[in-house]
Amino acid sequence: MKSHLRFALVSILAPFCATFSAQAQADSSIQPYKVVRTSKVGGPGGWDYATADSDNRLLYVPRGDRITVYNLDTLAPAGIVPGASSVHGVAVDPVSHHAFSSSQPLVMWDSRNLGVIKNIGVQGNPDGILFEPATERIYVLSHHAPNVTVVDARTGDIVGTIDLGGAPEQAASDGAGRVYINVEDKDNVAVVDARTLQVTTHYDLSGKGGGPGALALDAKNHILFSFCHNPAVAVILDANDGRVITTLPIGKGVDAAEFNPDTGEAFSSQGDGTLTVIKETGSTQFVVEQTVATKSGARTSTLDAKTGHIFLVTADRIAPAPVPTLTPSTAVPASGNGAAPAPRWERPKMVPDSFTILEVAR
Repeated sequence: MKSHLRFALVSILAPFCATFSAQAQADSSIQPYKVVRTSKVGGPGGWDYATADSDNRLLYVPRGDRITVYNLDTLAPAGIVPGASSVHGVAVDPVSHHAFSSSQPLVMWDSRNLGVIKNIGVQGNPDGILFEPATERIYVLSHHAPNVTVVDARTGDIVGTIDLGGAPEQAASDGAGRVYINVEDKDNVAVVDARTLQVTTHYDLSGKGGGPGALALDAKNHILFSFCHNPAVAVILDANDGRVITTLPIGKGVDAAEFNPDTGEAFSSQGDGTLTVIKETGSTQFVVEQTVATKSGARTSTLDAKTGHIFLVTADRIAPAPVPTLTPSTAVPASGNGAAPAPRWERPKMVPDSFTILEVAR
């Protein structure tokens, strides 16, 4: 009797065990993300938002007074877009094949041959930048008014400005007429109607995350990932109504984020040398899948939609002297108590020709 029962149980459970075993093997075959390539490209100047143009296989990297361009597959130099001052980012319209720099003035060029089309004078202090596909417009973000300058990507004409009530950082579009923008100094996400250029609401992050510095969007499932500085967390929201679903820890010094719809993963890059990977495991379930070690200072990143690879940029830094010499230009006056003036610490300087591109993949 026992042998018959054992045989029956084995027969019933065998398919389930086989399925579980196959799933376990499939899960174990998924490799972790890691830095698969490091390319020291050098050159003077700082940097900000890197941008992958997956269609044209180009990587744009702002370098202060110019935009350096690299082949996205080989990381070999592919050209330079000149004529800008204090460049912070790039946005590309894949329909008109026009690209724009977030700079003063904006530079508009042909993304197929890098030929400059014209310069566009704008107000404010251009920083972040976004291409909005539903209206085929470019959103130029500024910490100073106007907070957003909107440009027709086909003609390069300014079509309007938007007051967000605070300083914007990164933005994301759902492709259907809604634009979401992190407002860093107000701890909220502004929701903009892309057709009317009106702010329809603000999603409050207070009590969950402060100083939102990067934003990613799962447009299909209507999930927002707002990556914050204080505390260093990802606040995950319902994009339809701003309801906070959960929060998860990230690294320190976040400055850029992306979402890969093919894998259901959100990425945030931090200046502490980490890349946080958050995985959607259900409609309201999320986990920190991995914290990838990158390199100190690699705070900005971009996703190559074709390969799913993440590209980050950084450089080595020279630490300031531990006891700087006090001079009239480096001394801070005492506060009236007779104490000696305190030293003013210098910001770390970049090691010459140490600028580096990192590629992260499985």
